Amino acid sequence: MKSSRASRIWLAVAMALPALIAQSHAHAQAGPNSEEDELSMVYGDADSVSIATGSMQTLRRAPAVASVVTAADIAAMGATDLDHVLETVAGIHISRSPNSYTPLYIIRGVFSQYGPQVLVLQNGVPVTTLYIGNKGNIWGSFPVEHISRIEVIRGPGSALYGSDAFAGVINIITKGPAEAAGTEMGARLGSFQTRDAWMQHGGKLGPIEIAAYLRVGSTDGQRSILAADAQSRNDFLLGTKASLAPGSVNTDSESIDANLEAGYGQWRARFGYKLRDKLGSGAGIASALDPVGEGRSERITGSLAWADPQFTRDWGLGASVSTQFYSQEIPTPYILLPAGTRFPTGLFPNGMIGAPETWERATRLTGYADYNGFAGHHVRLGAGHDELNIYRTREMRNFTYAANGTPIPLPALADFSQSNPFIRPHLRRIDYVYAQDEWRMAADWTLTAGVRHDRYSDFGGTTNPRMALVWDATFDLTAKLLYGRAFRAPSFNEAYSLANPVARGNADLKPETDRTLEAAFSWQAQADAQLNLTLYRYEMSDIIRLVPNAVAGTGSTFANQGDQTGHGMELEGNWNLSRELRLVGNYAWQRSVDKNTQKDAGYAPRHHLFGRADWQFGGSYTVSPQLNWVAGRQRTANDLRKPVADYHTVDLTLSTRRGKNQWNFSAAVRNLFNADAREPTLAPGLSLPFDLPLAPRAFSLQANYKL
Repeated sequence: MKSSRASRIWLAVAMALPALIAQSHAHAQAGPNSEEDELSMVYGDADSVSIATGSMQTLRRAPAVASVVTAADIAAMGATDLDHVLETVAGIHISRSPNSYTPLYIIRGVFSQYGPQVLVLQNGVPVTTLYIGNKGNIWGSFPVEHISRIEVIRGPGSALYGSDAFAGVINIITKGPAEAAGTEMGARLGSFQTRDAWMQHGGKLGPIEIAAYLRVGSTDGQRSILAADAQSRNDFLLGTKASLAPGSVNTDSESIDANLEAGYGQWRARFGYKLRDKLGSGAGIASALDPVGEGRSERITGSLAWADPQFTRDWGLGASVSTQFYSQEIPTPYILLPAGTRFPTGLFPNGMIGAPETWERATRLTGYADYNGFAGHHVRLGAGHDELNIYRTREMRNFTYAANGTPIPLPALADFSQSNPFIRPHLRRIDYVYAQDEWRMAADWTLTAGVRHDRYSDFGGTTNPRMALVWDATFDLTAKLLYGRAFRAPSFNEAYSLANPVARGNADLKPETDRTLEAAFSWQAQADAQLNLTLYRYEMSDIIRLVPNAVAGTGSTFANQGDQTGHGMELEGNWNLSRELRLVGNYAWQRSVDKNTQKDAGYAPRHHLFGRADWQFGGSYTVSPQLNWVAGRQRTANDLRKPVADYHTVDLTLSTRRGKNQWNFSAAVRNLFNADAREPTLAPGLSLPFDLPLAPRAFSLQANYKL
């Protein structure tokens, strides 16, 4: 879509929202009367989870290693972005890619260039993009004001969710009509010229329940300095002086987010819009500083779902259809390497310039049936069909390639969309069926077993089982033993990329696979204190990696050439010392080994500690300090740099929590002591030798008013 069309969508939503608010404000007043009930609806329940089986159940007895973050937790920690929230979950660490500084969600030591091994859902629907197989490189940020809760599974989830539910599953649940009851408006100012404003509303239009949300924002982004980049090495080897390093990373962006949800009886419809415009190239698309290149992504989602949990006495039924349109455009072409770059094939006086673009469409149909006619059993049967289509690609660049992959300069930008594109349009179809049985074997024993078979139109079928035994050992102790198998399908880039001889696609790729065994214990130490301990071991096979071609100097091709094992421990706890003071925290320890080298798989923290205290005082004030410690990150066997430096950051938030018809304020500082925190870049480290600096100390002030 062009910018004018995006502006029209934004304007239409902005004009419609006040009308919806005006018509439904009176209905919203019929909501809960007591402050306790109101807070429960707003902040949700941290003791229940739906992601483990597809239906809501207690977190303690769920047949998975799961965590829940509520809106109350998000408010207490002063988070302004999804990444801030996920960093607080046991076993998850947020790293960064040089490409647009895209966040990489690292779970249990599974680290890769783009992070496609974690499945991200929004209201149960994948947000996966097809070209790279992750949530999109031009992701930008994800606001938190409209999030009701975040549910996380650590470990395999393919028996329910299919591909990419490999190292874990993250489900972002937005606020529905009940959670967003009434009208709320807010604004925030922060460091790096960051500005955000939003409005959300929940209520009724006659018999229809609605929830609406609109946010606009912009930032100049952090401007951390890179001392050297990929062109620094080229300059050293070829005697040029083209590099822009030392220089600052480029992380500015503009954004629009809009959600609309409508519910009528057993029907629920959702619409979402996510625009990221003028998004900077981070540390450079080719790891060379680029102060001008900008990307643009547009994501339009829609879903229609029907569910009747009591269709008959023993049967519950549900079905849904969802769509995602995603475009990734480069309005201002990326400067891959700066002006003055020279190769043996020639000089690039204006720099090496490229603009690869994709347009994608994903349509998903799914249905399920729950059966409770067998005593002690809850059986779920499901089936679905996905149509995944990169239906258009375009590429402009001022270079072509020699046989060995070396760029050859051209006098001007040329359109290679038809003659020699980086990838051509491609359609992938998936059909799947799954079955799951929750069997209450005895009063204190439950066995959950499930299996799913996926049939892909391009690489065939894969079957993935799981099993979970849950034992209520005592009134205050629950133990779980879990086994699961997961897979990740090759992305379109890995299977079908064409014009990049340095990283050529391979249509014969098989999916990556993972087998995980877990033991988990949940102990209610006392009424106001709980501890969870998880031990795990996994084995990854057929990891997709770039492998040098047989003919020297002709680049690399994706192949199933990797195996990795890992084991670790996760400890979580929360303790309400009093009505005024709550402590939460977790510690994760892991070791991951590349079986080819018998060395550390690299780049993921061996130790990760998080802690937060929430202290309420003065009736409506809360102060929340939090600590995040990341340590023990090793390099891979072929990366000769020193291990990545450990770091710890301290954040502090002061906020108010008043009822309706009052202003609430929040002041937060992140990285209070201005730690030099860095995320690793991949081997051999010659492109960005000193890794990626994270944001320095940053402040934010927020005000919101709820009717």
